[in-house]
Amino acid sequence: MAEEGQGEIIIKKVKKGGHGGHHGGAWKVAYADFVTAMMAFFLLLWLLNATTEEQKLGIADYFAPSSNISKSTSGSDGLLGGQSISKDGALVSQFSSVGVQMQLPPEEESEQTDPEAEKDPLKGEGSADEKQLEEFRREQERKQFEETAIALKTAIAQNPELSGLEDNLLIDQTPEGLRIQLVDQHGTSMFPSGSSNMLGHTEKLLKLVADAIQGIDQQIAIKGHTDATPYNTANGYTNWELSADRANASRRALINAGFKAERVASVEGLAATEPLDPAHPNAEVNRRISIILLKDQQEAPPKKPKDSGRTLEVDNLSASPN
Repeated sequence: MAEEGQGEIIIKKVKKGGHGGHHGGAWKVAYADFVTAMMAFFLLLWLLNATTEEQKLGIADYFAPSSNISKSTSGSDGLLGGQSISKDGALVSQFSSVGVQMQLPPEEESEQTDPEAEKDPLKGEGSADEKQLEEFRREQERKQFEETAIALKTAIAQNPELSGLEDNLLIDQTPEGLRIQLVDQHGTSMFPSGSSNMLGHTEKLLKLVADAIQGIDQQIAIKGHTDATPYNTANGYTNWELSADRANASRRALINAGFKAERVASVEGLAATEPLDPAHPNAEVNRRISIILLKDQQEAPPKKPKDSGRTLEVDNLSASPN
């Protein structure tokens, strides 16, 4: 029994050992926030790496106050509808899709340019322009040839010394160019029979031809022709030599009349291989001299096959068979 005057003694027993009591689930909330923040951070890094500049601008526009964003929800209840912003396809993940749904600006399509067109801005028009230029040049050439023909006919008609020789000067167009021919016709010959020494009126006709074509830039081809009447001498001189000599004599007459020698492209003797009147190979009109104003970029007429003509080399004036 306690003594009188002392207070009541209380003995409290404390049990030790074991863990503390339950502290609640607040730490779980903090941990979940941390994990969510880390996931958002890594998602941001992925988006920065996986998107183009245009897509980044689209995302920036989405978060801008004036941006117009789609309010609709996708079929999978995700803002991106389970699709990634990149072009690789659907986003496959065990987590819910996170993102935004927006209308990205379309990528500008690069204009398909033709490298050749860059070099030549007029490509496409160049060929047409060249064609028009060629047609214009041909038209001018044709007009020039027509004017030359008219000038020759007028000059003969106005020259009393050449009266009656209008029919001996024939002018026509050929694939090679304008052809001027001095032909034997109506009993009037350009050369004596079997000779290359031209007559006086032939030389005067060639003088008119030289004056008419003097101002034209085209080169000329001179061809000598005979009829099919056989002509042969003891020394083997035939119609081949005769036609070549007459063509070369015409060349000399043109040059003496003032025509430039460098404009003579070729001198040929063709004998009776190209008759003017094929139905009558012995007709007098087949004996003639042809002077052809060659078209631009027209080479000298090709040489005939073997035994079909003879060509005179203007430089040394020697006749050589083809």
